[in-house]
Amino acid sequence: MKLAVIGTGYVGLVSGTCFAEMGNNVVCVDNNQAKLKKLKDAEIPIYEPGLDILFYRNIAKNRLIFTDDLKSSVLDSEIIFLCLPTPQGEDGSADLKYVFGIADEMGKILKDAGDNEHKIIVNKSTVPVGTSKLVTEIISKHGVTNFEVVSNPEFLREGFAVDDFMKPDRIVIGANTEAAFKKLRALYEPFVRQGNPILEMDPQSSEVTKYASNSYLAMRITYMNELANFCESVDANVDLVRRGMGADTRIGKRFLFPGIGYGGSCFPKDVNALIKTSTEHNSEMSILKLVDQVNKQQKLKLVDKILKHFDNDVKGKKFSIWGLSFKPNTDDMREAPSVVIINRLLELGAIITAYDPVAAENAKFYLGDRITYADGQYAALNDADALLILTEWNEFRNPEFKRLKELLKKPVIFDGRNIFDPESMKDSGFTYYSIGRIPVK
Repeated sequence: MKLAVIGTGYVGLVSGTCFAEMGNNVVCVDNNQAKLKKLKDAEIPIYEPGLDILFYRNIAKNRLIFTDDLKSSVLDSEIIFLCLPTPQGEDGSADLKYVFGIADEMGKILKDAGDNEHKIIVNKSTVPVGTSKLVTEIISKHGVTNFEVVSNPEFLREGFAVDDFMKPDRIVIGANTEAAFKKLRALYEPFVRQGNPILEMDPQSSEVTKYASNSYLAMRITYMNELANFCESVDANVDLVRRGMGADTRIGKRFLFPGIGYGGSCFPKDVNALIKTSTEHNSEMSILKLVDQVNKQQKLKLVDKILKHFDNDVKGKKFSIWGLSFKPNTDDMREAPSVVIINRLLELGAIITAYDPVAAENAKFYLGDRITYADGQYAALNDADALLILTEWNEFRNPEFKRLKELLKKPVIFDGRNIFDPESMKDSGFTYYSIGRIPVK
């Protein structure tokens, strides 16, 4: 098929590349000239494991091209995917100006073209319920009739996005006609040969499905974080509790790991957008307000432990930080707990040196030159009063503990991701704080 992908951000670039990998001819459209130059020069502007191989291969096969020519891309394509940013507005709602702006431009393009083949316009951006209808109205006001707007949300995990796209758990399609379902079915069937479902529904249900999924996972994470805090207060071990819970098939084992709060481009934004939308429709989801509130509090739990250990005075204390990105295997710093924690420690007069395998450059946008960026995990440790682990990168899981003790001023670790075993840390002579487990001193 001939596909156009409007927007080459995280979702757009992964989607376009993976569609091309299945033999489709894909043109990715963007108006950011700096990014476009990188893409045309075969440079990937994001960090996503496994994307590079597919990206280079499909550029070489001429199945994946990049342009700023929206008109030709729209007119030459059978299916047009909108993969546009929907940032959180000041009131918590999703800002749809980019989606609506492109919809208006497409309406003008299709009107000027006159009679043309039927276009399927697929909204892959995360948008509030009712957006498909609004996009339809924007395009229709130009007198265009030969099109349909379809909802097809993405369910990509950063760090695993290529696998998630190529081997999806499910494909959700929200459309109003059998013709649209048939077209999207044919596009996606090669991705679900092992039998995972293509779920067909109305656009409104499809739009809600995306928000419902992310908000539920955010709620599950937040519940475990609150439970971990409770475990600490009663000398219980959240790891043992988690295993006991996860053995129940009704609950399952995933998303039961406590920590310092969720972040990223999806969960915080989607939780707030669903709060806003539900309130607008007089069906407020009060539970999500608590999820958002508790998550913000959780990001500072590690600071509370640090202050308690240092008798509420960290002025002039040097802290080494391992991990800046909101999760491992990505360079995404959006809503990262590390930013909240570092900013608070800086306010209290602490000195920070940090290391992250891939996110240091993006971190500078949020933290600037107020901290020192180390070239390696051990380089960040020199003469630090304590080590803080804020992202669970695999390379941090089995360090040289003897070397850690030699480099740190004192063998103190605050682990926001529970990557070490408390008993092992005790045997190694560390003072060790984690989440939901009894401190080792």
